[in-house]
Amino acid sequence: MTTSFITTAIPFVNARPHVGFAYELVLADILARHRRRRGHDVRFSTGTDDNSLKNVLAAAREGVPTHELVDRNSAAFRALTGVLHVEPDDFIATSRDPRHPIAVEHLWRACAADLYRKTWEGRYCTGCEAFVDDYVTVCDEHGTTPEPIREDNWFFRLSRWREPVKQLIASGRVQIVPDSARSETLAFLDGDVRDLSVSRDAERSGGWGLPVPDDPSQVIYVWFDALASYVSQLGLGGDAALLERYWHRGDERVHVIGKGITRFHAVYWLAFLLSAGLPVPDRIAVHGYLTVDGKKISKSLNPIEVDPFVERCGVDAVRWFFARRCRTRVDSDVTVRAICNAYDLDLADRLGNLVQRCIGLAAKVSDGRVPPRDTNLQSIAEALPARVDAALEAFLVDDAAGAICELVDAANRALEQTAPWKLTDRDAAARALYAPLEAARIAAGELLPFVPDAARTILARLGDPSDAPAWGLLEPGRELVAGPPPLPRKQYDAEPNSRSLHE
Repeated sequence: MTTSFITTAIPFVNARPHVGFAYELVLADILARHRRRRGHDVRFSTGTDDNSLKNVLAAAREGVPTHELVDRNSAAFRALTGVLHVEPDDFIATSRDPRHPIAVEHLWRACAADLYRKTWEGRYCTGCEAFVDDYVTVCDEHGTTPEPIREDNWFFRLSRWREPVKQLIASGRVQIVPDSARSETLAFLDGDVRDLSVSRDAERSGGWGLPVPDDPSQVIYVWFDALASYVSQLGLGGDAALLERYWHRGDERVHVIGKGITRFHAVYWLAFLLSAGLPVPDRIAVHGYLTVDGKKISKSLNPIEVDPFVERCGVDAVRWFFARRCRTRVDSDVTVRAICNAYDLDLADRLGNLVQRCIGLAAKVSDGRVPPRDTNLQSIAEALPARVDAALEAFLVDDAAGAICELVDAANRALEQTAPWKLTDRDAAARALYAPLEAARIAAGELLPFVPDAARTILARLGDPSDAPAWGLLEPGRELVAGPPPLPRKQYDAEPNSRSLHE
């Protein structure tokens, strides 16, 4: 059986989660559900990056102990999975999980040949948790002024691994999608790649973080710590059964991340793994940001949570908007109106209405049961799984969702063209319903990774048939379930306030 290990990034917990990370969670959940649907042995994980200086500073601003702020916000990130109907197999909180410090120390010692200590002076962006070039006066990502720092730290010989990392990416051994993220990474590797500071002064961090092995004056740099979480949750340095299954012998290792942290994953992480003699990931899937009125959503600058969207629109509407209307390779603007309209147009009006009409007609011409089989629409329906697979393989989630919509559109056109309500031959009218109903079943099955509740609702109205994508599995004679529209419209009419996103 093919194994798939899929992760989100683990976000800092200096504040509560915003809708941008909700987007990432849903994208990764769609990939994991899709892989399971195709028969893969899937392990899907997420978590929180607790050992950050940002968390220490945020706690100081609130006047609370760091552990209190971290525990509170980490719990909010964990709860977000339930809000969005995301189903991870693992959630790692790096300050609490006993697997994590064991793995980080193991990775550090495995990289020992590339670690050395020196004094270095530069400018540090706490928002990025990274040193920046001297010419950077304001961080593009966070809008803050980098702080001048002079410290004696441990460094990693990133320069030694520049060419091996470049070769991994250029050869396609490590795929970075979209192409723009791949090109930016290769351009960075073509430049002056300097060694990387991988520790911080323990006094400056208030002692928060994991100590450098054999050097308690230093704590391990948060990105070395955080990136190690991908293998700490699999048991690196401890019970390594999962590590062997999903990393060493795994068929597919995928990180789903936001575009602002591509370099950390596509350069630093690969170099750490190569230095430690560990396998590298197969794919780094990079998504754009969510924006409101063109402004990036972030925990510090534009903190907009996902709960108001879910409360007003419903979880499936939010998930569908992320999948269908947000293009992974660019930034996407989000409003309550846009979420509701996407759901109404694609799911309520097209799929839900198709099923409602067919069931109503079946009550008149086939005693409310599935009519005899017909092969109209079979070719387009049978082509759908491969189209969805190809789109998700390229991390074109909107294309995958669009392919499903195209099948639904074809079914609606077929219903209009055959017009069974106009036919006087009752048997002919019944036969004309089979193809649209079977297309709706196949579409609902392929929708399960995207909008699981809506998809199951459609399948229930079709009598709970198989959700497998093969044509003809909707058995003639199966009783259809009449009732109100299966996917009621959201009908959002008022323009929301762009700041609060409430009506």
